[in-house]
Amino acid sequence: MRVGVIGLGVISRFYLAAIKEIDGIELAGVCDRDPETLAPHRGQVPCHTSHLGLLTRPGLDAVVVTVPNDAHVPVSRDALSLGLPVCVEKPVATTLAEGRALTAQARAAGLPLFTAFHRCYNATVRALLERLPALPPITALRVRYLERIEDHVGRDRWYLDPARCGGGCVADNGPNAFDLVRQFLGPVELTGADVRRDETGVDRQALVRLRSATGIPAEVELDWSFEGETKDVWVTLADGQMLHADMLAGHSEFKGSLWHEYLGVLREFAHLVRTGGESADGLAALSLVHEVYQAELSLPSGQER
Repeated sequence: MRVGVIGLGVISRFYLAAIKEIDGIELAGVCDRDPETLAPHRGQVPCHTSHLGLLTRPGLDAVVVTVPNDAHVPVSRDALSLGLPVCVEKPVATTLAEGRALTAQARAAGLPLFTAFHRCYNATVRALLERLPALPPITALRVRYLERIEDHVGRDRWYLDPARCGGGCVADNGPNAFDLVRQFLGPVELTGADVRRDETGVDRQALVRLRSATGIPAEVELDWSFEGETKDVWVTLADGQMLHADMLAGHSEFKGSLWHEYLGVLREFAHLVRTGGESADGLAALSLVHEVYQAELSLPSGQER
């Protein structure tokens, strides 16, 4: 399967490493608007500064879209229009309306539009999920996603521009956390949100309360101003047990857990492309992002719904 990678920012290295490691996947070309960013790849694979140049290369089977959030939709839309399956970084779009339109386009074309929620491939998370069927029922869930965003974005300063990112911590880290909740509890609804913004208006902290279809409560704590890094899941069971999955455990390298998580992303995407399977899209997580911001607008600051 010949895959093109569009966007060579901070996350692309994990995709490129995964492509090298997985049998049956070959890097067909890369694209970035910055010629200097393409320099290390010249002479190794075809390089493009226009995504359309890469998308129209003969023999391309699928694409990975890891451009800034505000470009997810136009780039993915062009790929789908040319009949190419798409693996796109979360969030699938910066607005719910655009996400719905893109998803409808993929479904109409019968093509995978696979949103990369990389944390659901984390080894400690998957180990905990595998244990749960033999244990008492879940009675509560808590997901924490805490970091200092400036430490994680490298040269990709667009993360700090709400117009390009789609918001702040809720828009960018929220989808990964919300998807984790769904992995454990299934579909959920929003019951409360407390969002804290800095002096520039960017949401830097949020506490989001959710509830499953069977009434199980979940909390998602997001923080872009945290000194250090904490990313974990806490599960409370009916017998009082509390189980913990630390997504960073065993990975001393900064962002080291992402290497194995993106292997999981690419393996599942490749499977969907080869089998024509139906992929879960990013609309559920994007809908929750939308609802959190709407709830914030409809209530006085700090008050919960």
